[in-house]
Amino acid sequence: MTPEPVTEMEPQPQRMGEFARLTGIFFEPKKTFEDIAQRPGWLVPLILIIICAVAVMVMITQHVGFDRIIRQQMENNPRMAQLSPEQRDQALAMQTKFAPIGGAVGAVVVPPVYCLIASAVLLGIVAGIMSAPVKFKQVFAVMCYASLTGVVSSILTIVVIMLKNPDQFNLQNPLAFNPGAFMDPQASSKFLYSLATSLDLFSFWTMFLIATGLKAAAGKKLSFGGALFSVGLPWAIYVLGKSAIAGMFG
Repeated sequence: MTPEPVTEMEPQPQRMGEFARLTGIFFEPKKTFEDIAQRPGWLVPLILIIICAVAVMVMITQHVGFDRIIRQQMENNPRMAQLSPEQRDQALAMQTKFAPIGGAVGAVVVPPVYCLIASAVLLGIVAGIMSAPVKFKQVFAVMCYASLTGVVSSILTIVVIMLKNPDQFNLQNPLAFNPGAFMDPQASSKFLYSLATSLDLFSFWTMFLIATGLKAAAGKKLSFGGALFSVGLPWAIYVLGKSAIAGMFG
């Protein structure tokens, strides 16, 4: 009997460590998301995002002060001008009292809730409408790792807080990476200002990473263009809705 030919085993791709994943998101996103799609994980990036968000809140409390921020927001709100000085003082005192608590709770709660909701929406579009074979845990892992762009923006925000005059710090738009940073909030249309601040470099960067991750999870069943459309559509609806509300009630 002739011996059967020996078939060579295909080399298995080397698994990436957690540090390699965290850095690879920024330097090798395609390779990194392919590894994440094979072994979905989310705890480490989510913890980093929460830590950075809490750090920003701490820096705002210590170096800027919520009373200053709330006073600036009240000055930009035309409805506050209709209140008496006593009513404005009462509103300022109440908001200043609860703002630090709300900011701290929001820094811990908002990131995971946002990732959960966004993952559910993306899963409905990619798996439900486009019939791509992705699972929720893969999409959630992609969202958590893609949101690491928030770590970069948090670090830059802390630098701005430390270097900038506290009276000039804008909590709603701390970094000059969107057209809204060069507009006057009081003189501009509320709709246009909200829309301009949403056209942010970090938002586009995050969407690119999410689309890369979805493509890696779905494989050949989903094109990168389809993945980018799946991310861009709900984002555009949200931005237009938010801007319309700002225009009506701002």
